[in-house]
Amino acid sequence: MSTDQDRNFDDLAERFSRKIYGGLKGDIRLAVLTADLAPVIAQLMHKRQAPLRILDVAGGLGQLSIRFAQQGHQVMVNDVSSVMLGQARESAREAGVENTMTWHCGPYQQLNAVLKGQCFDLVLCHALLEWLQNPELLVPALEPLVAPNGMLSLCFYNPASIVYRNLMRGNFDRIINTHNYTPDGGSLTPQNPCSLAQVRQWLAQSGFDIRQESGLRVFSDYVLEKRGGNLQPDQVLAMELAYSGQEPYKWMGRYLHVLASRDRRADR
Repeated sequence: MSTDQDRNFDDLAERFSRKIYGGLKGDIRLAVLTADLAPVIAQLMHKRQAPLRILDVAGGLGQLSIRFAQQGHQVMVNDVSSVMLGQARESAREAGVENTMTWHCGPYQQLNAVLKGQCFDLVLCHALLEWLQNPELLVPALEPLVAPNGMLSLCFYNPASIVYRNLMRGNFDRIINTHNYTPDGGSLTPQNPCSLAQVRQWLAQSGFDIRQESGLRVFSDYVLEKRGGNLQPDQVLAMELAYSGQEPYKWMGRYLHVLASRDRRADR
């Protein structure tokens, strides 16, 4: 299947780096993902009794992958953007781990052919789903890459968040849904956001068991007038971490993070 309509960030790599990864938004993203993944890493290492095999399907700037490589894990990073992958490799070089990592530039659709049956204890797929022309094909393609008893970390844009944000701001004419949503071509707002219900269905159909769900940026993006603790980045970060896993607040995260295991289909 053609991947021509899937989003490639070669043209927006610098802007993506600055607006998504840079500053407080990026700090929150990394903090929540790291907190969610820490017990998963520990559990998988206990089972494996060895460093983990980790695949980052859409590695971006590679912050998480580089951290895992520094911890001694076997890490492969893939990204469709040669510019983003180049920046990730430069960061890995500065961290002294570039040569311990494996690198591949290409769409996720190539990975099964490239890896030829190789699978991983942990597969990371963050901020890819919502940029795909056919997002429903992603989870089935990732399923064979996850080892029996392995875990999938799937992070994706939450379309409910943009509706809620526009409701709060009185932008009723901008309230959108996945059927008529057509963002500006130069926007960093995803082109094809998928609901949590859709993602849950795709995971179940591919034999995954959801183990944990959390939200990233559950309140800070909605603040219209910053005052009190919202003026203090360290306090905002602490509150984001505190509420990222709590209902009902986690459901309003600008991004949602789902951890799913392949336990029940290990010998299918």
